[in-house]
Amino acid sequence: MLGGMQGWPLRLTRLFEHAAREHGPREIVSCQADGSMTRTTWAGAVADARRFANVLDRLGIGLGDRVATLATNHVRHLIAWMGTIGMGGVLHTINPRLFDDQLIFIVNHAEDRVLLYDAAFAPLVERLKPSLPTIEHFIMFDRDFDPLLAAERDDYRWIEGDEREPAMLCYTSGTTGNPKGVLYEHRSLLLHTMNQVQPDVFNFSARTVCLPITPMFHAGAWGLPFAAAAVGAKLVLSMVNDPTVLHRLMIDEGVTHSCAVPTIWLSMLHHIEREGGDFGRLSTIGCGGTAAPRAMIDGYVDRGIRFVHLWGMTELSPIGTTCALPHDWDQRDRETQLDFLTKQGRPAFGIEMRVVDEEGREQPRDGKSSGQLQVRGPWTIERYFQDETGPCIDAEGWFDTGDIAVIHPDGVLQLTDRAKDIIKSGGEWISSVDLENAAVGCPGVAEAAAIGVHHPKWDERPLLLVVLKPAATTTESDVRAYLATKVAKWWLPDEILFVDELPHTGTGKLLKTALREQYRNHKLPAVE
Repeated sequence: MLGGMQGWPLRLTRLFEHAAREHGPREIVSCQADGSMTRTTWAGAVADARRFANVLDRLGIGLGDRVATLATNHVRHLIAWMGTIGMGGVLHTINPRLFDDQLIFIVNHAEDRVLLYDAAFAPLVERLKPSLPTIEHFIMFDRDFDPLLAAERDDYRWIEGDEREPAMLCYTSGTTGNPKGVLYEHRSLLLHTMNQVQPDVFNFSARTVCLPITPMFHAGAWGLPFAAAAVGAKLVLSMVNDPTVLHRLMIDEGVTHSCAVPTIWLSMLHHIEREGGDFGRLSTIGCGGTAAPRAMIDGYVDRGIRFVHLWGMTELSPIGTTCALPHDWDQRDRETQLDFLTKQGRPAFGIEMRVVDEEGREQPRDGKSSGQLQVRGPWTIERYFQDETGPCIDAEGWFDTGDIAVIHPDGVLQLTDRAKDIIKSGGEWISSVDLENAAVGCPGVAEAAAIGVHHPKWDERPLLLVVLKPAATTTESDVRAYLATKVAKWWLPDEILFVDELPHTGTGKLLKTALREQYRNHKLPAVE
């Protein structure tokens, strides 16, 4: 042999050890449900993770066994993550916002052996217990976790193994049919982590103070705890997502980076507009889950905050693209910059994407030719967990995301809709996402949802459902007049209804399936 490099397995335990060894004193802060604060360090959290690994070993949990968590964002949850993964188990994070029958299906399908849960979910756990035969051990974080750790030593030696072994299991939110399990590997998560910390993605460093508002039960909080460990960032976790509490944390803890879905960022912006003040040291926010409204993006850019519009999904671990700024950014005017930020951005190295038509023909990157978005890469799914139908990719490795999109000549992705949410009017497509985001820019509008309703002539026409901000007096005429300046005339909704609230999935997205069912027989007014 002429030479070679070490066969160093890409396992997450290397990440935990790096954080403890090289950034041991860096803080991990938790805001508890009652508003109290707890503080530890990366060194302390990793030592406790070794104790928890000993707990699982004592309980008879072995390689590949699934350990479930039903919990929000706090350091005990993080310790359970690291301890489970480090001893060769598979961490299964469960979304507590799902319906009972979905939760029962998920736990039984995963064959979880241990369930750790927050006290707030105790009534839910007690209700579901009779339907969860595979669970052998129920551990309440608030009551049982600390005594279990105190009884163990922090001398557990992490399991070594192949980098392709499973580490984490997340299920899709299941808006149609049963949720599907996505099994992440050590290798895929570590590669995803190295992608995240890049300047063109989240730009993490040892100086970063990260507040993941995205729940740890949703695609691993978009991988942010792993990214924080990779660079030794200070991690701020909160069990409370109230804007007042989150704003206080940002100011008191010096938060520089945070990520959340658009509904959270809208509420934070409304809070600042109402109460005054600023966002302190906050410099970068990530926003995904659904397309972000231009008016909201403008509000953060006005405050000097880098707005990282991103796209991804559970099947991508979950980051696919981010709004990495182009080389000529400083030469672009404000409106052109906002045009760019409303799109979903470009993939960093590790994700390839294309758009194909209904016959599977690849479409040109001209910003006009739309079709189904497909992706592939080392942190993209190959097959769903325990799915005997086989791989969910084609012969060339492409995974169909279910999104409708165009790709611009500069490689920037722009989602136009989910395939099932597009409004088909007279043979043409109306993007429900673009219509909703335009409506949110109207003064007084807090949230909007657009769905297609049957029309005898045009097949479907848009119905717009609007939630107003408190004390707003915005009328249907106001919204219609505003939209007339933002979208094509034939996109204007045939009817605008004001509602008190809109349904959301367990991950904060608009639940269009429920809205389409609710308004399935709705009769639109006659409009020429």
